[in-house]
Amino acid sequence: MRDFNERLVLSLVRRHGSLAKTEIARLTRLSAQTVSVIMRELEEEGLLLRNEPVRGKIGQPSIPMSLNPEGAFFLGLKIGRRSAELVLIDFLGTVRSMLQHSYRYPTPRDTVEFVAEGIKRIRAGLTLEQDRLIAGLGIAMPFELWSWADAAGAPREVMDHWRNRDIRADIQAELPFPVYLQNDATSACGAELVFGKGGTPRDFIYFYIGAFAGGGIVLNGGLYSGPTGNAGALGSMPVPGPGGAPRQLIDIASLAMLERALNTKGRDTSFLWNSPESWGEFGPELDDWIGSAANGLAYAIVSASSVIDFQAAVIDGWMPGAIRARLVATVGEALMRIDAEGLSLPPVREGTVGIHARALGGASLPLSDRFLVGATAAIGG
Repeated sequence: MRDFNERLVLSLVRRHGSLAKTEIARLTRLSAQTVSVIMRELEEEGLLLRNEPVRGKIGQPSIPMSLNPEGAFFLGLKIGRRSAELVLIDFLGTVRSMLQHSYRYPTPRDTVEFVAEGIKRIRAGLTLEQDRLIAGLGIAMPFELWSWADAAGAPREVMDHWRNRDIRADIQAELPFPVYLQNDATSACGAELVFGKGGTPRDFIYFYIGAFAGGGIVLNGGLYSGPTGNAGALGSMPVPGPGGAPRQLIDIASLAMLERALNTKGRDTSFLWNSPESWGEFGPELDDWIGSAANGLAYAIVSASSVIDFQAAVIDGWMPGAIRARLVATVGEALMRIDAEGLSLPPVREGTVGIHARALGGASLPLSDRFLVGATAAIGG
């Protein structure tokens, strides 16, 4: 655990890209001497790098400091309903290595084997110094995975194996560094918070559309997960379904609904899970799903906005960028048809992390726990 002021400096440098001592002193209200000591120590530890001096009109040139990409490394694991991803990122959040594994449904035993073999392969490609600087592994997975057996098309007796397994402890037993655990959609929200581009707001509601829809909430610049880690369980939010009857958002906006519609037409749906960068062209089933999902998401945004005054609603997912852009635009249109008198609705924007947000969110767990100020919260460590 790092001193709060060191975490604060690292968090500010991460947010701004680079900062000089005088700027950090102004933003933190710490004395220039205190800031100098902190930055010198962080530089000696290899976490900060000196940039080229910037000369002003008067006085000594300022020397901006930025994060050292080689300062630390973090592993992230996404356990999904259709695939698993294992990723290694550096201190900037740049992906250094990624492994993927597709399946019909996940099992604890196969997951532990995939992680053990995958981490062995990844570590074999690192120098001894880089390997020493791995700060931990974060797992992003659906809580109560066994509850989704029917929706995932998996045998209930197989999925029940998850009920009595502590997957974090199983994986921790294989590794020398700490392992963390968090809900997958909440982790994706954390990735947007830590790695997002374009000025991430301090308060936003976040939706990740994968095999099933979920999300997260960011308040005051920190991920809010609640006392049980399940706050922002947006997939469970009631929204109007066919005929106006209430349904959960997960039954309206999930990609599993698009898969089901394509299956009824006899279409191969493997591309949904194996080719998230490009789905190619297909017919009205996609248009119908976008319309239905957007309507459900719009109602979820309005309902949430009646409780918290969000600055933005962010939508990301396991889908090509062009499809995500269509979905976001259609959500905006759907919001205009809903009576939201008395509410200030947030602008709807695309997520900036993309299809790997859950795995990167997993990797953000040890990063946040070890080096940042209050960005995310996780189980374990």
